[in-house]
Parts: sequence; C-alpha cells; structure tokens
Amino acid sequence: MDDALQLRNFTSARVALARAGNSLSTAEVLAFQAAHAAARDAVHWRMDAQALALECKARGWPSVTLQSAAPDRATYLRRPDLGRKLKLGQELGVPHAAGKDTEGEYDLAIILADGLSALAIHRHALELWARLLPLLDPDNWHCSPLILVEQGRVAIGDEIGEKLHAALSLVLIGERPGLSAADSLGAYLTWNPVTGRTDAERNCISNIRPAGLHYDQAAQRIFVLLTQARSRQLTGVLLKESLALPK
Repeated sequence: MDDALQLRNFTSARVALARAGNSLSTAEVLAFQAAHAAARDAVHWRMDAQALALECKARGWPSVTLQSAAPDRATYLRRPDLGRKLKLGQELGVPHAAGKDTEGEYDLAIILADGLSALAIHRHALELWARLLPLLDPDNWHCSPLILVEQGRVAIGDEIGEKLHAALSLVLIGERPGLSAADSLGAYLTWNPVTGRTDAERNCISNIRPAGLHYDQAAQRIFVLLTQARSRQLTGVLLKESLALPK
C-alpha cells in the first residue's frame, strides 16, 4: 500500500483510494461524483465568444468571431460533422495579411474553438497565446487575427486555413473532459490546411494547463513544431515531436 500511495505524488489518476470496509470511503465517492459532474458541465457549457473578444481587444490582439454549421450546443454534440465546417454563407471578415498583396496568405492561422470544453479555452487559450506570440518573429511569421469559433471541432481549422491561404493552421481547442481534468486544452498543427485533411496529417500537443503541461513548455513545443513543419513542409505522422524538440 505504501508503494501505491507514493504513486499519488506523480499522477492525478485515482490510485490508492481510501476505503471503508469493502467500499470506497464517502469522501472518495463524493469526489468522484463531483468530478463527473464537472466533466458533464464542461461538455455542455457554451463558449462566451464576446467575452473572449473583449479580452483579446484589451490585450491588443485583433480577433474575429465565427460560427460552425452547428446552430446550438445540443446539435453540436449530436452532429460532430456540423462542427467541422463553417456556417453556410458566412464571411470570414479577416483582413489581408500584413506585407501581402492578396487576401489571406498568412503563414499561420490561429483558431480558438470550444471543442468539448469551452472552459479550457476561457482558462488557458489566451494565456498560452501570450507565451507563444513573442516566439513568432513578425518579420518571419505573418499571423492571422485570433479566430474564435463557436461550436467548432478540430477539422474546422482546415476550412478556415484554406480560405485564408495559410501555410499552417494552429487550432487551440477544449479537449474531451475526463475525471481528472475538465479544462484540458489541446493544440493541433496542420501544414497546408485544406478541407479533407485527416488526423494523421496533424500534430497534437495535449493536456495544456497549469496542472498538466504548463503554458511555457507548451508554447516552446508548439513553436519548435511550427518551425520544423514549415521547414519540412509537412505535419502529422512524418513529423515526430521527439525529433523536432531541441536536445
């Protein structure tokens, strides 16, 4: 039992739980129920795009708010396909890239989508971007405004990136909540984003949050992958994160 208790120093997983006879203790049962309720709430909670846009403005970051084809949260959860594409007829409203002659042509399109945990976006996405932005030299990286997508899934970044003629897309999205964390943020990188890309053509960094992968570490890992992706003109299974990270 002592060895099992020591594991609790290294993981938030439920190991070495206190017991009362043949059952878990009341405190452990209540903690489990609370975690389950938090996960359910996170899935159903809708992103407040207006509040995020105001915070972006306060930090001096331009932003654009878009909607997926899912009209509401209930539909979004029942129809994953609708969360992968933009609302029909919606204009992006994204200005020309600085230093470019044609509309779009960004080196990097940045998309913030609620995914399955809008809580993760509100708590972590802008803090992560605050660490990543200083690493992106504006002379070398023409970045789009922050594109806030309501009811969005990872693949919606492909359509947005394609319409912006972006070389790369970075989708920051709320991950599926678990019983250890309801606010985990994921980052998905895709080279030459176009509609129809598969998950095998992306790189993912997950569990971004203070109790998981910290913002500074995540920003550094994302930056290295972005640099390697642009150099090699690919992402996905052919771009191994272990090879991209500095030694």
